[in-house]
Amino acid sequence: QVQLVESGGGLVQPGGSLRLSCAASGFTFSTYYMSWVRQAPGKGPEWVSNINTGGGMTRYADSVKGRFTISRDNAKNTLNLQMNSLKPEDTALYYCARVFNSSGDYWGQGTQVTVSS
Repeated sequence: QVQLVESGGGLVQPGGSLRLSCAASGFTFSTYYMSWVRQAPGKGPEWVSNINTGGGMTRYADSVKGRFTISRDNAKNTLNLQMNSLKPEDTALYYCARVFNSSGDYWGQGTQVTVSS
């Protein structure tokens, strides 16, 4: 029973920060690349970031590079996304996803991030 449970979303003002977490269970977390994906209302999913198994290699979408930081704690089976300098256009439902064959085979339920004044 693969489970991915996101948390940490909420309402934040532009320029603010938020830290998202994803608790993973039901699989060997340390052997999978992981990703964050977001989806705004009425739009398709947008890839945000991914991280390799050991956490030493990360990639980001141009829209978030320099503002977001992905990390993982394999001992705690946890994936994180530190979001700084948030903009209204960051408003979306954020999902963590397990990467299998270059795609997300399991997604969490999502956590809502709303950036507004």
